[in-house]
Amino acid sequence: MPNGDNWQGDVLRDLRGTPPPQRAQSDGAAHGHHPAQEQQPPPQEQRQPPQEQRQPPQEQPQPRTGARAPGPNSPASSPTAAAPPARTRRPARSPDSRPVVDSALSGTARRPRQGEPAAARVSRAIRRIVSSSAAREVAEITRTAERIQQPVTTGRQIAVTSIRGGAGKTTVAALLGTAYAHYRQDPVLLVEADPALGSLPLRLGAETLRWTTADLADIVEPQMSLLDVTGYLVQLPDNAWLLPGSQGRIGAMLDTAAYERVMVALRRYFGVTVVDCETLPAEVARVALSAAQARVLAAPATLDGITSTYAVLQWMQGLPRHMIAGTVVALTSTTSRPGIDVEDAAEKLRSTGATVHVLPHDRHLAAGGALRTELLARPTRLAATKLAAEVFQLSQKRR
Repeated sequence: MPNGDNWQGDVLRDLRGTPPPQRAQSDGAAHGHHPAQEQQPPPQEQRQPPQEQRQPPQEQPQPRTGARAPGPNSPASSPTAAAPPARTRRPARSPDSRPVVDSALSGTARRPRQGEPAAARVSRAIRRIVSSSAAREVAEITRTAERIQQPVTTGRQIAVTSIRGGAGKTTVAALLGTAYAHYRQDPVLLVEADPALGSLPLRLGAETLRWTTADLADIVEPQMSLLDVTGYLVQLPDNAWLLPGSQGRIGAMLDTAAYERVMVALRRYFGVTVVDCETLPAEVARVALSAAQARVLAAPATLDGITSTYAVLQWMQGLPRHMIAGTVVALTSTTSRPGIDVEDAAEKLRSTGATVHVLPHDRHLAAGGALRTELLARPTRLAATKLAAEVFQLSQKRR
């Protein structure tokens, strides 16, 4: 396993230097490099570019300012528009687009519910009017937004993981990415580093998937522009982008080398990257946690969830101090009436040195469908925004 503090610098040096030996011949020809030890060029028929790359430059349509980059995920893009520049590598075979939800299951979903009952919403509105707390809430939201909107010199990477499945890990990652995309002006990326049938695309409302993290590892090059990169991503609202971990196929794999290459290469394009990791102790999850500037550990507000999380935090106390200091526990209430005292449990977890935020139960989130922020209960929106601000502040402290 690579050193968490050094692998990004090592890969960056590789990207800035000459191409690796196995790609020196093909990449050197594409980029115009001619080293002294260059081998003889391959036969002419092997050096012919693909048909779409031999189109005259004037026939390629130029994207409008602010429009989405034409690329492989763009349904309206022609083969000429979808082809990246000649200097960029293309995969041997373009993957087919697949729907996130199979057509046989698309009719099973019910209409999304509001996060809290109507009576609770009316009661809260009346209390706000009577207590004149609206101005205080606005001021608090403004302060939280200012914390999220702080500029960054290098892209911040935030890893979200859990001890076991069903802890709300993907839901927390979707809430964080949505909050950053809403408040920040720079592009935000959400990466699914959980290829084992991860549900992040479904949570974010994506309809189809094509390119995955493993695919992009074979394509990404340091000279690519943001328009080149976003052509392989799924576009989301509010200047956010999604890189799926799989296409919903069982057996999809993601190794640490592919993950490292993608994350280092994409870091300069996006102000904030939220990574939905595998559950611990998977190897990619450990690499993601060690390389991220901040970590979020999702834990269910149950007795077994608190017990497991407390044991992990105690183990993290033996690691370098920045590991637990840069970790936030997102305690998610899976039911409206948890079987434990949530606040007391949160205080117990804070005693280890980690920051703890409680996400209240929300009917809309519990349904497991696409996240729609307008349907979230107001306490959930406020708690998620505070969580995003706290995690981003911690990421700023780690370079």
